[in-house]
Amino acid sequence: MFTNDRTKMRKVFTEAWRKHQDKLPMEPLEQVIANILEQHPEYHKLMKDTEAALDKDFTPEGGQSNPFLHLSMHIAIQEQLSTNRPTGIAGLYQQITQQIGDPHEAEHQIMECLGQMLWEAQRANRMPDEKGYLDAIKALVR
Repeated sequence: MFTNDRTKMRKVFTEAWRKHQDKLPMEPLEQVIANILEQHPEYHKLMKDTEAALDKDFTPEGGQSNPFLHLSMHIAIQEQLSTNRPTGIAGLYQQITQQIGDPHEAEHQIMECLGQMLWEAQRANRMPDEKGYLDAIKALVR
């Protein structure tokens, strides 16, 4: 999955969804992808249409969000939670989940913070600011 080749990366997602639908054995990462996709029925049709999924450009100018980016951010957040890195994110996630009552929505709220941190780092051509990221997540806790 870790590649700069957009087509290969997208195939990981479409193949995981195909295996899930066909009830075939999956690698651990494919299981993670399938679990995330289960929570996103709006992407099911795209994942079944491999040609469209591999070739489509998703542009903000076209009013579209990139489902592969969205799913990848879920994977990144779940990895952060499983390792508690940056330190403290797992506890903050638990607090947000308790506060709103929906683990998936808690990930979406954290995803906004992650996206902002990555955008700022890219724009400034610097490393992502973990402290600023955690501060933004802490601001979600009421």
